[in-house]
Amino acid sequence: MRIAIIGAGNMGSWLVESLCLDYEVGIFDVDRSKLKYFFNSRKFLYYEEITDFSPDLLINAVGLDRTVAVFDEIISYLPTDCIIADITSVKSGMADYYKKVGRRFVSTHPMFGPTFGRLKDLSNENAIIISESDEEGKTFFRDFYSSMKIKIHEYSFKEHDKTIAYSLSIPFSSTMVFAACMKEQEAPGTTFKKHFEIAEGLLSEDNFLLSEILLSPYSLEQVEQISEQMEALKGMIKARDKEQLNAFFQGLRTNIGLKS
Repeated sequence: MRIAIIGAGNMGSWLVESLCLDYEVGIFDVDRSKLKYFFNSRKFLYYEEITDFSPDLLINAVGLDRTVAVFDEIISYLPTDCIIADITSVKSGMADYYKKVGRRFVSTHPMFGPTFGRLKDLSNENAIIISESDEEGKTFFRDFYSSMKIKIHEYSFKEHDKTIAYSLSIPFSSTMVFAACMKEQEAPGTTFKKHFEIAEGLLSEDNFLLSEILLSPYSLEQVEQISEQMEALKGMIKARDKEQLNAFFQGLRTNIGLKS
């Protein structure tokens, strides 16, 4: 199987390194300096070279804001039976796009990402494969993820974005509120430092990705839950109600699976 990967960022690089020993892999990036350090893979300088490579699968690993544009740029250079794949964390508009181009496709989302994921050990990580995808494409990614012991979930496009709204918009929003309240600390405690590290990782992501997560049609409901819980907590603190606070703490422990 011949696999072409577009985008030599963190995820694209990880894909090349993970696939190049088992498949014929080629990599393209507009920044040619990023291609220097790959081994056992072809480096494409022009899209025309991808035509000569004649890939069976093309994985689009550029940033979320460029995914559709890059597909449009490259699709005429691909064989008609080549499966096209995206790994975007937000799928809004992708279903319509794939329907428009009429190509076999597979859409997937490695949920560990380059910022927080420990790419050397992925046994506790998750990945989503979109159920509307081509069966051959789904089989490829199932086998690929399974070889790394990554837990696999299959959702529709709509189910994916609902899940992401829950799993990302709540921690993203909470971390942003933490960062918004930031002030210089001469002697930060362990808990503060852990939250600070999370905030640093989150805010190293580009603004487009952060905006797309928060502007998902399913995110506002999740963010409103944070606001409601904060208002309830503020009320308990103002009332200095230890009994209510204790019940609140116990509810939190139950929510995250901690035993009493």
